[in-house]
Amino acid sequence: MVSTVAVLSDVHGMLGALDRALAEPLVSGAERIVVTGDHTWGPQPTEVLDRLTSLGDRVVLIRGNADRELLRMSQGLDVGLNDDPVAVWGAAQLTPIHQQLLERMPETVTLEVDGFGPVLFCHATPRDDEEVVLVDSRADRWSEVLAGVPAEVATVVLGHTHMPFTRLVDGRLIVNPGSVGLPYGRAGAHWAVLSDGGVTLRRTLFDVDEFVRETAAASALPGVEGWLESFVRSPASDLDAIAIFGPRDGR
Repeated sequence: MVSTVAVLSDVHGMLGALDRALAEPLVSGAERIVVTGDHTWGPQPTEVLDRLTSLGDRVVLIRGNADRELLRMSQGLDVGLNDDPVAVWGAAQLTPIHQQLLERMPETVTLEVDGFGPVLFCHATPRDDEEVVLVDSRADRWSEVLAGVPAEVATVVLGHTHMPFTRLVDGRLIVNPGSVGLPYGRAGAHWAVLSDGGVTLRRTLFDVDEFVRETAAASALPGVEGWLESFVRSPASDLDAIAIFGPRDGR
């Protein structure tokens, strides 16, 4: 049983955003830090993995679809992303140690959390690492994707869509902390805390110009400046993202 869990998700190789979130007292002071996938696919993928593993036993890492895809690409498999320069470059950065780390990384983890009981952590949904569910997904859609979750699990924490929310679905609490590295809707590194039976959604604000300069200087990703301009300075709004994700939600 753990008393306090800080939840981060979708860092996407943004080491500076991760470090800013990790420096928050509620994160640094949490008994456990769970990171729900997509640590990679971004300008500093191996640096992010190294920073997370440096936290030792306090951190629980879950593998997301981007992590799985880059791992398989690094092993010479075609996952349909050979026309994605960020994925191709990122896969080439993975050393054997990083490959082993990602290979061993679980897709779901269940922890006993004080005030919650068993909490299931995953990337997209408990059954699939790239399935889409949203804050306004219909009830029968949620019932479908949660059908295999044990009845005693009353809280499910996930990421993938980069938008923070909490909602109840047939008595189950669903939590998405949002994205640390590539948030949609609002600026900042988004994260959440589970403590005393309650959930707090938080974000860490920082100077975007400073962050872009810092990341561009530290990354060897070809064309990193243009990538940062697109993904950091001009991110999708939450409404745009929901509209784009909608068809994958069965709408």
